[in-house]
Amino acid sequence: MDLSGLFSYFVFFLVIVSVYGLLSLGLNIQWGYTKLFNIGIAGFFAVGAYTSAILTTPPAMDRVGGFNMPFLPALVIAVLLSGFIAFLIGIPTLKLKEDYLAIATIGIAETIRLFFNNEAWLANGVRGVSGIPRPFQHYITFNYNLFYLLLMVVFVIGVYLAIEKALKSPWGRVLKAIGEDETVTQAMGKNIIRYKMESLVLGSMIMGMAGSLYAHFIQFISPEVFVPMSATFLVWVMLIAGGSGSNKGALLGALVIWGLWSLTDLITNVVPVDYAVKAGAFRVIAIAIFLEVILLVRPQGILGEKSVMKAAKKQEQE
Repeated sequence: MDLSGLFSYFVFFLVIVSVYGLLSLGLNIQWGYTKLFNIGIAGFFAVGAYTSAILTTPPAMDRVGGFNMPFLPALVIAVLLSGFIAFLIGIPTLKLKEDYLAIATIGIAETIRLFFNNEAWLANGVRGVSGIPRPFQHYITFNYNLFYLLLMVVFVIGVYLAIEKALKSPWGRVLKAIGEDETVTQAMGKNIIRYKMESLVLGSMIMGMAGSLYAHFIQFISPEVFVPMSATFLVWVMLIAGGSGSNKGALLGALVIWGLWSLTDLITNVVPVDYAVKAGAFRVIAIAIFLEVILLVRPQGILGEKSVMKAAKKQEQE
């Protein structure tokens, strides 16, 4: 591979890391701070991607579309729709134990994926949606992928700074308190359900944003993109490895885990065809071993911080 090819691959790699970074930041709001067990990340990711794709593509004979909407309005609608779906899920589940939210989110995520898979009139079914326009492409005179990487960096930094500022506010401190000890927080007079709903909706909106940005970069999406392995569980590994409760850890986890995932893909490409199935399993095993090592050496993740309340309770017991 020559230097130009290596540079192109590196730019592509960082764009995908940025997408996963947004997914991980969204999950960190939900789980890292509020301890909302969302295992349906793929659903909100898919809603953002398909909404943006349907709204911005030109007319098509075999599916809904043809709105030719500009990128930014489509992105806003994708984000809002993802948040609205999260709101609907939260209404019946947030008053129950966290297990119900987990069941609801993974069920909804698979329902969304299978809906897009089976209803060809909406998004072309298993054939997927192609020809998704790249934003501002006509105005870019240099390498477009490099421009898109810069665009992604702007979005990631913007989301990161907004979350950091929000978490330092009284609202953010309540989220942290809920994650630390929900009973004590409720005893202080805080509306736990309202704060949980806001956390669920905000995190899901960021996931929808990631889906929209991914669709416009790749220019093609299909239901296979949103399978639980790559669109949900890999994000969980990123957050746990980087450090749950740390936004920097969420971004670092996205970089490290996607780097490992890509490296194992390069390794499996040189495996003989007869071992293709075993090679695919090798990728999952490699990620699992890496995560296990991190949890043994540093249980809170690479950049995660220990729970303040738990540490205080442990000190009292001692």
